Amino acid sequence: MNLKDLKKDCAQKQKKGIHFIIASVVIWIMVLIVQLTDLPILTKNLLTFCCTAPLLPIAFLISKILKIQFQDKSNPLNYLGILFSANQMIYLLIAMWIYPTLPDKMLMVIAMIFGAHLLPYSWLYNSKTYMVLSIIIPILSLIVGLNFANYTLAIMMILIEIIFSVLLSFENKRIVDDYVQ
Repeated sequence: MNLKDLKKDCAQKQKKGIHFIIASVVIWIMVLIVQLTDLPILTKNLLTFCCTAPLLPIAFLISKILKIQFQDKSNPLNYLGILFSANQMIYLLIAMWIYPTLPDKMLMVIAMIFGAHLLPYSWLYNSKTYMVLSIIIPILSLIVGLNFANYTLAIMMILIEIIFSVLLSFENKRIVDDYVQ
């Protein structure tokens, strides 16, 4: 297989990672619930970090429901996708620094990191949705995070992730249609 075929295979089998984007809707709903509490900001931040922990199991469950192949060792580009995700973990060190330093801005930083880490997937999946949203999410997160309460940022992220999921559904349908023709 050439690179183009490997990328198409990855996008088809992984359905462009839609199971992770849907899982992130669940994560951001959990974050919203935390942000709506009257807990101290440092406690909210700790719970927000905890809310991100079940992303992988939730994505795995969603992949089973949607019949998405969660892991494919036959395509080396799937390993690249894992590296793209691991990269986000390194950036979360920035959020950990923000946690005690500017605690009211930690959620904004997490949202910006989340959005920015999506950029390489635009190449992997040949996805305009990933490209556009990897730029829009950090910019909107900065604007909303600087001007509104954290719960507003969480609501924005839920809405964006829902839109993201819908757009990926359309992209996935096009892959199937292209493949059938």
